[in-house]
Amino acid sequence: MKTFGLGLLALAALAAAPGSASAQDVSCPVRLGSIIPLTGPQGPIGKPIADTAQLAVEHINEAGGIKGCPVELILRDDTGQPTVGLDAARYLVDVQKVPAIVGVVGSGIALPIVSSVTTAAKVPMVSCCAVTPTLTKMAEKGETDGYFFRTIPTSRVMGVAHAVAATDRGYKKVAVIYVNNDFGLTLTDDFKKAFEAMGGEVLGTFAYNENQPSYRAEVQEAMALEPDALVLLALSQDGATIAREWISLGGTQNLVLHNTLRSQDFIDAIGPRYLANAAGIDNAQVEGASVDAFNAAYEAKFGKPPVGPGLHTVYDSVVVTALAMEAADTIDGTAIRDNLRVVTSADGEVVVPGPEGLKKALELLKEGKTIRYTGATGPFQFDKNGDVSGPALIWEIKDGALVTQKVITLEEMDALFKEIGF
Repeated sequence: MKTFGLGLLALAALAAAPGSASAQDVSCPVRLGSIIPLTGPQGPIGKPIADTAQLAVEHINEAGGIKGCPVELILRDDTGQPTVGLDAARYLVDVQKVPAIVGVVGSGIALPIVSSVTTAAKVPMVSCCAVTPTLTKMAEKGETDGYFFRTIPTSRVMGVAHAVAATDRGYKKVAVIYVNNDFGLTLTDDFKKAFEAMGGEVLGTFAYNENQPSYRAEVQEAMALEPDALVLLALSQDGATIAREWISLGGTQNLVLHNTLRSQDFIDAIGPRYLANAAGIDNAQVEGASVDAFNAAYEAKFGKPPVGPGLHTVYDSVVVTALAMEAADTIDGTAIRDNLRVVTSADGEVVVPGPEGLKKALELLKEGKTIRYTGATGPFQFDKNGDVSGPALIWEIKDGALVTQKVITLEEMDALFKEIGF
């Protein structure tokens, strides 16, 4: 058995520690499943998300591992396709016997996995990026049995952020092109409700199917309405194709873009000179020591700041799951599920990202103490449905680079939700 560099005395100490199962009871390494698109339409954003998930595992292992064992991230590429994601989940659960799954970027990937694999297998999923409210509705009906969590707010936060970005720029009448799946449809509905509550009008909404060589028909239908702006709720590669066709056919360069397009690849594919009027949205992080700790660790590893969708949230999805493993008496799905809220307890001792912060967290858990993991996204707690709240940001492109133009704070977002009626 691997002992992760620990001698017999250290193992004996771990076995005697309160609130922690002994390393002898655990098969090393501790496996953690992950499903992330590395290729396909979401590949350009999926690869950095996967790299960040691996960074979180590195930090956990530098901090001492889980119950004296190193963590191994078993990563599967879903290629952005629900059937591939479903097969990946079955492989992780049935073959690799992982006790938990993290990552899972697309809502269209998460839904069938929760419905057909993880809930029945009693394996918790902690998604970094699936935002559909349908998962909340499933939880409310008891259809997830408490095994679904996410470290990203639902699409309603993003819908409101899109509406703020559009109204701040004085757009009164907009057209929407959106990806034809549950994520795109629910986000479009949320945006429409928010934008109309703020005095705007949605002239028309147009669904597109993924992985097509051209979207000229959808673009021409939307352009015929002569909107003030185009709201583009698209995946990375498809979004670039749609934006290029929109601009080449003479559409307005007033674009409101989803967080899936917040990447240098998208800017390079369109050309920065055509994006001077573009604005986009993403989830934001509160300010504080925990966010600073993650940002510094990320930049030290990759040589650049963590700018892009899913980076902060995937780090938290991996770390909070690992801490729940440590807090659990046994590393099984139900025990992990039952400890995910324990390690973010409001009355716990605050611990932060990075090897030193996680080392402190693991030591406190071994001592049987309560912790409050305050993560890369700031402080968060899972509600009864496994959801979290959070702020949002509006970004622009200046001199070919992504810059944050505005942050909508959590307090402001809560006020907007009440005003809109969410």
